[in-house]
Amino acid sequence: MPPARVLVACPGGPFVSSPGELVRRFLIQLVLPTLFCLVPIAGAVLVALAVPRDAMNHYLGRVRTSAIDWLILSLGTVLFVTQILLAWRALRWRGDTFDERPDTWLTHLATAAEWFPLLGLIGTVAAILQTFSSLGAPGLTPEQTSPRAIIHNYAPAITATGSGLFMALMNILPTWIVLIGRDLIRSLAGGPTPTRGEAR
Repeated sequence: MPPARVLVACPGGPFVSSPGELVRRFLIQLVLPTLFCLVPIAGAVLVALAVPRDAMNHYLGRVRTSAIDWLILSLGTVLFVTQILLAWRALRWRGDTFDERPDTWLTHLATAAEWFPLLGLIGTVAAILQTFSSLGAPGLTPEQTSPRAIIHNYAPAITATGSGLFMALMNILPTWIVLIGRDLIRSLAGGPTPTRGEAR
């Protein structure tokens, strides 16, 4: 007796007719989008792990009392999680093409990633002003003008810059993953890869 055959819509053509294609469809619609969405998360983890331990410990110690760092990290995390969810939807196959409804939102949110280096720069300028004002105050003791005190006042300038750059890097990855992931999924599905400039 021949194996059961089922008619199912798929990316490679209008219909498939074997249980093996059901597995292929499952991989294309669920497994691959999920794996692609894990790439930006893995990238962020790798960048964090690549930072020297002493530098990371110093950064974490300073961030606890830095309002600008909390603002950058909070906004960046919310934006990143939102983009990951939208990217997962954008990589799902619907009918004869990808779900393109999240594309506009992904584009706008990716543009918002440019804000974070600017927020970091604001924190840097604020820390520099704080350092200069502390050095110019009347009646300072030698301890208050020591290199240790200057470094303590200047530290937020470095942490704010680092937070802004890290959040910017994280938030440009999801849109890039959608562009690359769609082409790879089309290739694995046997469908045509669109030329550059063609709507996805």
